[in-house]
Amino acid sequence: MKFDITFFISVAAILVMFYCLSLVLVLRGSIPGGVVGRTWRLLTLLVMLFTVGYLATPFFPLLPPDVANLIVSLIFLFGAVYVVITVRLIYRIIEELSG
Repeated sequence: MKFDITFFISVAAILVMFYCLSLVLVLRGSIPGGVVGRTWRLLTLLVMLFTVGYLATPFFPLLPPDVANLIVSLIFLFGAVYVVITVRLIYRIIEELSG
């Protein structure tokens, strides 16, 4: 394993993801049930998936290129789904507050 700039960026990203995961898990106890609770559980699952995906990034040089590309593609796909869910949740919350 070589220690170049991408390795250190991956380590920084992993640390940020662990921080995000800890925030999501701590906040989970404060989230009510219903639509917000179900959405938060889905967001928690996606953050866990991201964390696992990010943990693989330092090992990309050891993986076959097809596998590394698949992992990156999946991270992008789940990232896009995460953004859609988050924006929809924020939209619902704003609708409730302004209604």
